[in-house]
Amino acid sequence: MFRMRIGQYTISMQSNGLPSLFEEYSKSACIVEHVKSSDSFCAPYFLSVQKNNQQPLIVITQISNLVSYACFHPGIILVPETNILFFGAGECLLAYDLTEPKRIWEDTADTGLWGWDRYGDIVIMSAELECAAWDIKGKKLWTTFVEPPWSYSFSGDTLWLDVMGKKTSFPLKEGPIK
Repeated sequence: MFRMRIGQYTISMQSNGLPSLFEEYSKSACIVEHVKSSDSFCAPYFLSVQKNNQQPLIVITQISNLVSYACFHPGIILVPETNILFFGAGECLLAYDLTEPKRIWEDTADTGLWGWDRYGDIVIMSAELECAAWDIKGKKLWTTFVEPPWSYSFSGDTLWLDVMGKKTSFPLKEGPIK
């Protein structure tokens, strides 16, 4: 298991099975979620979030065979000023308001999550076949289809997208023109 601290929050994560103290984490957590998957042959991964070293606010377990592939790892981004946690693994994306605490939405990553990024007040999700953006309060702004190899970069308020050598740009907050 590894732990990291962001502001007042401690995030603990284990990607190959449940920790020995799983039952204790689960009994004291405000939210316990077991994300269902048909991939029962894989070991579950575990995530917990604590505030100020108190009881866990959230405990999540999930099984996903996509996480066993080299490019699909569980990913987290925490926005300390809004107390919003973005979490994803495989195709499952979740967002939580840690103030209450409560889940604010569930979404999917097309074919599998690559990771999260933050640029100013925008959170970017990259997946195998999708790029999407949310504001730092968890409101989805836009999504667009992509195909590997693809990448992106930022310049001012513009997102530059390179999909299979075809380069486009659009306003980061507005998304691509449909």
